[in-house]
Amino acid sequence: MAGINTGKVITGGLAAGVVLNVIDFVTNTYILGDTFKADLDKINPSLYTTMSAGSTVAGFVVIDFILGILLVWLYAAIRPRFGPGPGTAVKAGLFAWVFATAIWSAFYLFGLSSPMGFVMAGVIGLINVLAASWVGAKLYSEAA
Repeated sequence: MAGINTGKVITGGLAAGVVLNVIDFVTNTYILGDTFKADLDKINPSLYTTMSAGSTVAGFVVIDFILGILLVWLYAAIRPRFGPGPGTAVKAGLFAWVFATAIWSAFYLFGLSSPMGFVMAGVIGLINVLAASWVGAKLYSEAA
């Protein structure tokens, strides 16, 4: 059994990170921006401004690239057991989505997210990680 091809994990992970960032930008700007603003304004009206600040956005961009790399690393790690291809990419994406949704549910349980915001973010998040996982998996291959 060959080891994980680190170079391909980075390449696929960066591509997955681009997908994550593009979908997050569209979601947070056009689809759920008003919902997130309303949710955050209930807590503290300055939170949305902080969330939209350049340094915060830069942090989220970096986090999405790190998540993309981790997503492709997970795909590479489970690939020997489940085989290469989109089915394994979906498994990796679903795992990441369940994990992230479990963490995000704390925001809902603490009243920091509305039910609609939680559900919509969950649905869009699922689409996002599945698309990112698929793209990253397409670029991953084992070392020769």
